[in-house]
Amino acid sequence: MENIYNYAVERNGKSLVRNKKHQLRIDMTPMVDLGFLLITFFIFNTTLSTPTATDLFMPAEKPGPLQTLPKSLALTFLLDDNNRVFYYHGDFDGAKSNNEIFETGYSTYDGIGKIVRQKQKDIEASGKFSDGRKGLMLLIKPADMSSYKNIIDALDEAMINDVRKYALLALTESEKEFLKYQSLSTTVQ
Repeated sequence: MENIYNYAVERNGKSLVRNKKHQLRIDMTPMVDLGFLLITFFIFNTTLSTPTATDLFMPAEKPGPLQTLPKSLALTFLLDDNNRVFYYHGDFDGAKSNNEIFETGYSTYDGIGKIVRQKQKDIEASGKFSDGRKGLMLLIKPADMSSYKNIIDALDEAMINDVRKYALLALTESEKEFLKYQSLSTTVQ
């Protein structure tokens, strides 16, 4: 069969010329260029934001001379097994006898972050210490079954609030009893 599109067709004495149908062709070169530009942009931006690691300094095998810590510089977090945080200022026995052991959460704005910032303000306002707010000593004491995430959250708050002195310590027997009593009192309710 002959291709009728290439030849003139006569209709009612008039010749009619039909053109070949051309396929639609789209030039994708600009789209490919845009794709490579986007890929280059995202690769460049992701390499600029590299994560930073926290340095953890462990004490030497042999303990050095014992340094005394002023009670007004100490802030202690007791990390409970049930994702709760208890905190006190100074020493545990004094805080317990004065009923000054409080509960908070891991929130940056309302939890341990707020407590750290308030303690730093109090130290700065007292004017007793030459280091000022940088003299705060944060003592983090996780319970035996406390999660790793909770410990990292507490260390993150130390880094965020520029706490220069902090330590991970084991709970004392009286602190263990306090946490045990607190967990029993919440299960009874």
